[in-house]
Amino acid sequence: MRKGISIEQIHNWSKIDRWFLHQIERVVDYEEEMRSSNLEDEEFLFELKKAGFSDAQIARICGRDLEEVRSVRDRFGIYPVRRQIDTLAAECSAETNYLYLSFDSKEDEVITSGKPRVLILGSGVYRIGSSVEFDWCCVNTIEEAKRLGYETILINNNPETVSTDFDVCDRLIFDEITLESVLDVIRLEKPEGVILSVGGQVPNNLAMSLAKRGIRIFGTQAEMIDVAEDRHKFSTLCDRLGIAQPVWTEFTGREDIDEIIEKIGFPLLIRPSYVLSGSAMRVVRNKENLTTYLERAALVSREYPVVISHYEVGAKEIEIDAVARDGEVLVWAISEHIENAGVHSGDATLILPPQRLYLETIRRIKIITRKLAKALNISGPFNIQFLARDNNIKVIECNLRASRSFPFVSKVTGLNYIKIATDVMLGHEIPEVENRALDMDYVAVKAAQFSFRRLAGADPVLGVEMASTGEVGCIGDDLNEALLKSMIATGFRVPERGVLLSIGPEKDKREMMEYVSMLREMGLSIFATEKTACLLRENGIDCKTAYKVSQNKTPTVIDIMKEGLVDMVVNIPSDYGIQEQVDGYRIRRSAIDYGISLITNQQLARALITAIVKYKNGDVHLKSRPLSTYR
Repeated sequence: MRKGISIEQIHNWSKIDRWFLHQIERVVDYEEEMRSSNLEDEEFLFELKKAGFSDAQIARICGRDLEEVRSVRDRFGIYPVRRQIDTLAAECSAETNYLYLSFDSKEDEVITSGKPRVLILGSGVYRIGSSVEFDWCCVNTIEEAKRLGYETILINNNPETVSTDFDVCDRLIFDEITLESVLDVIRLEKPEGVILSVGGQVPNNLAMSLAKRGIRIFGTQAEMIDVAEDRHKFSTLCDRLGIAQPVWTEFTGREDIDEIIEKIGFPLLIRPSYVLSGSAMRVVRNKENLTTYLERAALVSREYPVVISHYEVGAKEIEIDAVARDGEVLVWAISEHIENAGVHSGDATLILPPQRLYLETIRRIKIITRKLAKALNISGPFNIQFLARDNNIKVIECNLRASRSFPFVSKVTGLNYIKIATDVMLGHEIPEVENRALDMDYVAVKAAQFSFRRLAGADPVLGVEMASTGEVGCIGDDLNEALLKSMIATGFRVPERGVLLSIGPEKDKREMMEYVSMLREMGLSIFATEKTACLLRENGIDCKTAYKVSQNKTPTVIDIMKEGLVDMVVNIPSDYGIQEQVDGYRIRRSAIDYGISLITNQQLARALITAIVKYKNGDVHLKSRPLSTYR
């Protein structure tokens, strides 16, 4: 259309209905008119808002500043009103608390109760990295705020959430979570303040913009959120507090690349600021990849620094979920990852309480947590991630908001961390609570749920950027039982026929010998790629060779899977070269496509095999979680 091609021609090519093409043409016509118009035309600006253009779009197309567009709107009084969503298809009058913002009317359809109001920002649309865990946090915040006597208003635009059910909050504004929509809702609702820290990363990213406009933020203040989110500021804070962290530097331009490599050394971890789910985060092992990924990371975080740090190989990852008030930690729970650092915390398998940590490690984590809570004057929920090698503890990052594991730790401990955090943020006293995070007579495991079968061609391997789309939590008498239950709940099937092994690094091959022997003793057939098979035979483990496709020998790994000879694949990727990576991808992808259970992490493989062997007779049993001991 921008090139002048007619609607009829586009219809003939695309078969898109002409009605939709005319709607798109209207948008294109508005864009053209905007480029030559004056924002001082009140009627035209109002037409643009009715047509659905955001302030940011108008500013970009007109070559203006966002604040300038907002200022002109303020001067003309061009604001949306709240309209009710008709849930009865206009068959009779519908009065609902489902609302949306509209410029198509002058009549506001809301009657307020007169109670003090609190505005809660949800997580917005679901995507990988932002899921149901934040919805749970929003719902519990709403429930507690209601109990405290507040009228609750939620902004969220996902119909699949519990928080957008009609009977959860007093008023739902079904709109996107952007600075523009939030400011428009605040102007209409006039809340006492805004809660940002329960909806994930999207609300947190608005903290500084809202604070600059004088909007009250309940809980930890915007300046401290910025310190934690801005990689450079947070790393500087850790240095000042004497808190160890991986060696780091800030990326300022391509001319610094050689100096960065010399200072830190490969492998490197690229980390943008203000992102969720490790977006654009990458581990790089050579200069060529470093240049490519730095450009991508800079695009994701245009306004904030990209930090490059040393990637710690073979370190354990630990995280703490906590609630603080005025910098004093009230409750906390430490979770241990089964996988070593390098797997995103949203994809990692969590253990609560930790089973394999030194007491000294736990003590040092608590000390660092108190230091950061005090320095950032935290009031509300927060999460810190750590690296540990022996008792040497380093901080990865600190999120001044609820994390994905808040529902997990709340349900496992029986202590609702979000309701405690809501009381803190709204300035209400909390009863004395017993922190039970280390003293439990059961073990819980949280395992990630993946959707690789629905993502054709995707490589089902885990890394620092999140890939999971859900999670499962299970309780057992010990780690083995809890792990096996949680993995089965995600769709894992205990092998009954055979296991295919393709283990890249030599060190990983040798460390897996004991566990492969355990599988063989269970009577399972063992198939392995050539080098792995040679090492297995050297160690007295009977196995059959399955050749990689690129070797042009039979039977191939694909043949083995296609014929149904195995019902579990263990593929530990290597970084040796392009061909190894291609071969590994074929194995992983084929396992997914043939519906075979796939494990790609060595630590998880060892823990899972141990659990399978211990409970090979299927004597796992149901175990209930504790009832909530708060409110």
